[in-house]
Amino acid sequence: MKHSHSFHIPVMGTGFTIDTPFKVARFGISSVVSLVDDRLMEKVRKYYCDVIKEDFVPVLDQEEDARAKRITEYLNMLDRVTDAQFEVLKNSPFEEGSEINKYFDLLDEGHPLKKMYVEMISLKEGEGKKVLQEELRGQMVRGSIDVNILTKQQREMYKNGEKLPLENSDTFSALRGFVHSNLTSSIIFSAGLNPHLYSYVENFDEFYPDDNGEVRKKIILKVSDLRSAVIQGKIFAKKGLWPSEFRIESGLNCGGHAFPTQGLLLGPILEEFRKQKAEIKENLWDLCQKGLEKRNKNSFSNFPELRITVQGGIGASGEDEFLRKYYKLDGTGWGSPFLLVPEATSIDEDTLKKLAEADDQDIRLTQASPFGVPYYSLMNSKSNEVRLKKIKEGKPGSPCITKALTFSKEFSKEPLCVSSSQYQQKKIDQLKTQDLSEEEFSRQYEQVVEKECICHNLGGSILEKFHSEEVREPRPAAICPGPNLAFFSTTYSLREMVDHIYGRVNLFQLKKPRPHVFINELKLYVNYLKNSLSKAVLSPTKKEKSYFIEFKQNLLNGIDYYQKISNQFLKESKEAKGHFLEQLASLKKEIVSFEASYKGAFES
Repeated sequence: MKHSHSFHIPVMGTGFTIDTPFKVARFGISSVVSLVDDRLMEKVRKYYCDVIKEDFVPVLDQEEDARAKRITEYLNMLDRVTDAQFEVLKNSPFEEGSEINKYFDLLDEGHPLKKMYVEMISLKEGEGKKVLQEELRGQMVRGSIDVNILTKQQREMYKNGEKLPLENSDTFSALRGFVHSNLTSSIIFSAGLNPHLYSYVENFDEFYPDDNGEVRKKIILKVSDLRSAVIQGKIFAKKGLWPSEFRIESGLNCGGHAFPTQGLLLGPILEEFRKQKAEIKENLWDLCQKGLEKRNKNSFSNFPELRITVQGGIGASGEDEFLRKYYKLDGTGWGSPFLLVPEATSIDEDTLKKLAEADDQDIRLTQASPFGVPYYSLMNSKSNEVRLKKIKEGKPGSPCITKALTFSKEFSKEPLCVSSSQYQQKKIDQLKTQDLSEEEFSRQYEQVVEKECICHNLGGSILEKFHSEEVREPRPAAICPGPNLAFFSTTYSLREMVDHIYGRVNLFQLKKPRPHVFINELKLYVNYLKNSLSKAVLSPTKKEKSYFIEFKQNLLNGIDYYQKISNQFLKESKEAKGHFLEQLASLKKEIVSFEASYKGAFES
């Protein structure tokens, strides 16, 4: 597939990018929609049907495979409406203020179409100009509408107290919803490996080459390092399924759920991909061909593309350009900054104001997610305010409405969500019977009530924004920006943010100096290690010691790597390079000091 832009907008929460394609796809910008909350999709579909004067036929709970059908209906509407938008834009006149001019104005200066557009603009009216205009129209592409599945969202489903087959789980039904849609795009598998789900993909011909050797539904794997990419890539390739992209995401310098590596930093990870991309592609291709032959499937018309992209904490055009060129990447993802672009994402006014004013103390890595993995939260979000108010009133927990994260069977046959009021009250009652010290009870109590509703409340912001009584519902808005957002201080237009990405403007001119993306991530890992050490028992186990020793060594190896390549991305400024190396030296000194401060953790 051709790409108009070198960046994409990743999935953010359940609702922040749910209608992003309506806003940016016609300009050639690709984005990702979450498939977690089908009921939210139904609400948003109802809203947009009213806007475009299209009949809305709801998918009722009693219908067979209702979740999958809701997803299919929503994705079909996205495809239908954005296609119509794109056709209108493509056929609009080339004149000042028109959307077709905006399409080309947004392109990077080095894009071949941008050069052709600039040439066309310079020509006088006549046949030559008309020929170039038609050639430009013929090469325009709509942004891809990709979807994201949380592979771990495989809750067990029950009916009348009886457990239903695995095919009824959220992930399986979401996959069916995407497959049955009209979209020709990609599904992103994120949050780790799920063998059952990966095997289920085999059931759908849409992921295999058709009679023309083309694939309608492609697979993207969101990964944290090379090892994860190779393992998951091989699983699919052996089935004759081609992973079209490895989407590398920083383990800590990201929004939403964080999946920290054992101290492996982004630069060294990308270096491995840079060196081994050709070998990986060749190995996967051999496995995939054998898998296709074994299953009597069509072969590809051409050697399939294997894209390598990266996302997480990128915030400056120089960083973006260096990452793409030095590591030979096919693209980058810009997430959290687009939360401040109302033309691209859907955030209610109150939350938008809080995001624009947020600093690094307002955006914290917490244990608020029922998933049980670290999760970034805006600490003054409406959802967190409601959570604290309910704790103060002695009624902790949230009503469990969406039920997307019901995993705990500690108190019942049918699983509960650990952020639900039902679970938290039972857990607190249990703690009261355990004869704990006041200090230990308080510690465990805080661990229980820290859990926040995310599957339902992450959809609160977009519903608050919709001024339709039929669509709005009381959902206290939660939001999960990455720490990179703290360096942006106001709201921006789509043009301003794209211009910033491509280096045509600098949105940091009025901000305090922002460290390089590599430094920002390193700081996050140093703090993560420090917090992990402070929580470790006084006598760490052999396994814990091994973990800490390897974590520390990976950080030090990463610092050595950055020192060696600093000339590659800071060669234009001696001052910037000096500051970068000073920060590396300071962080290295802090890491080395851990050995004395937490001596027991590093003794082999």
